[in-house]
Amino acid sequence: MRSAVVLAGGEARRANGQEKYFFTYEGKTFIERLVDSLSGVVDEIIIVARSPVQCTRFLTIKNVTCISDIRQGLGPIGGLHAGSLAAGGDLIFVSACDMPCIDPGVVSYLFREIGSYDAVIPRWNERMVEPLHAVYRRTALLAYLESHTSLSLRAMIQSLNARYIPVDDLKAYDPGLRTFTNINKLEELEHINLFTKKEPEEPAP
Repeated sequence: MRSAVVLAGGEARRANGQEKYFFTYEGKTFIERLVDSLSGVVDEIIIVARSPVQCTRFLTIKNVTCISDIRQGLGPIGGLHAGSLAAGGDLIFVSACDMPCIDPGVVSYLFREIGSYDAVIPRWNERMVEPLHAVYRRTALLAYLESHTSLSLRAMIQSLNARYIPVDDLKAYDPGLRTFTNINKLEELEHINLFTKKEPEEPAP
């Protein structure tokens, strides 16, 4: 069984306090696009919110389970902890809620490539990795999250037996690597919406 955990509990400070998962891109909200992309790849989708009140905002989203942080105020680490406890799958794809272009082909590839590793994580270079666009083994996550001292995602992945996948390997599924697009500011949303609204150029005669 494969699970997906979508972290939606951030305070959205960089988006002027607006909830990024309800931003609209190509006619759908970010959360709708995420669910659509992941529904054919995983057996369950779990949204992790910061509180039960926030969970009520996802009641209209079909085929998802929403839970809230068990340990409050820990950022992504707290969301991963709650999501891992709730997940039924042995393998978990983890995503942030501000990634509207997740590619199901890339996600499937990451699941296939985990092998005997604790995690499979895309990497741009030695210093830049994508821990919130990665697949983890549930048992390894729980072993770390139940006794960790750091709130850093980097510290977490460094503790795991992780396989790093060069992002160039993913271009076979997503040539433009749009799957890693994340929106932190309203200006960024306006930019990609403007880009998609541009009329295609007429072919040369």
